[in-house]
Amino acid sequence: MSAPATTATTGVPFYSGAASVRRDWAGLAARLRTVTATGRFTFGPVGSELERAISARTGAAHAVAVNNGTDALIIMLRAAGIGPGDEVIVPAYTFFASASSVLHVGAKPVLVDIQPGSYALDPERVRAAVTDRTRAILPVHLFTQMADMVALGEIADEHKLQLLEDSAEGIGMHIDGRHAGRWGRAGVLSFFPTKTLGALGDAGMLLTDDDELARTARRLRCHGQPSDGSYEYLELGYNSRCDEVQSAFLLWRLERLDAEIARRADLAARYDQRLGDLAPQVRTPWLAPARRQSNLVYYVYLIECERRDELVAYLTAHGVGTEVYYPRPLTEQPCLAARAGVDQPVPVAKAASQRAVGLPMFPDLTDEQVDRVCDLIHEFYQERP
Repeated sequence: MSAPATTATTGVPFYSGAASVRRDWAGLAARLRTVTATGRFTFGPVGSELERAISARTGAAHAVAVNNGTDALIIMLRAAGIGPGDEVIVPAYTFFASASSVLHVGAKPVLVDIQPGSYALDPERVRAAVTDRTRAILPVHLFTQMADMVALGEIADEHKLQLLEDSAEGIGMHIDGRHAGRWGRAGVLSFFPTKTLGALGDAGMLLTDDDELARTARRLRCHGQPSDGSYEYLELGYNSRCDEVQSAFLLWRLERLDAEIARRADLAARYDQRLGDLAPQVRTPWLAPARRQSNLVYYVYLIECERRDELVAYLTAHGVGTEVYYPRPLTEQPCLAARAGVDQPVPVAKAASQRAVGLPMFPDLTDEQVDRVCDLIHEFYQERP
């Protein structure tokens, strides 16, 4: 295999993995050749190797590879026994799949406000949202840090609820040495290309220490068929498999994960230093209270800022990519209006939806590109004090 052609780019993209692929093409090509040599492109030895590697990385007894993070959420909920008549507490500020996965298994998402800074479920509001129909709490670990899993775990234990984690962005995140996705009965990882550990396309993983839940998940990802390949289907499942090419690419990326997390931290520190003097117009990321022995992993460098939409337009006009996370809370999504429970106001989620924006953040980003972004942000607020 020859290296892919170099493509000239201008400006500062929100994300790009092209440089690392070009730089390490020989190693990646060797990984991909292991797939083409076997002729086995799904449910093969490379996928099993990836599961073992993620299990070792996270400490989970079981890692079950699936087609994407959304499938991982749906399969996790199904395997945990969540279904019609059940309520699942979900943050009002998160990606749509956190709530839609609950609907896909026939349950009702109950949308609850978040904490400032962590963008994760507010434990006190979770406590107020528990009813006799609540069966699970689904915290989401967003952007840089985990939810307050100690407090949420206490609530779950008190009310005999399952704690299931949407840890799609959580690779590398820990509290007290325990990896994201391992604080409850099960959790998930997403390997969408922009994630801290990203695939060439879509891929996902379910994490659990529960043997029975893992067995059920493995059946559900293959139409409900047991792993013996007997063509006996015990329940209606899905066709959700992480193919061998994605697995090979992810194993190659996994070798670089620690270095890439460290590089993201260096870039974040540069952003912090360059943007710190813009307060209160710009608020940079910070570690939320009650995060004992927690770490920050910069999947996204998210700021909250005044006149967010104007700033986005200004950066776009100067060739800088951004991503608005999220332009509206889930309480305002049209297809959730009549199907989700909203018994409390969500002012923190609403404010974040109007103020938050992600700046370019990926391991191949250069210091000079960060400086360019920061210079433009300074220019914007100098011109519009």
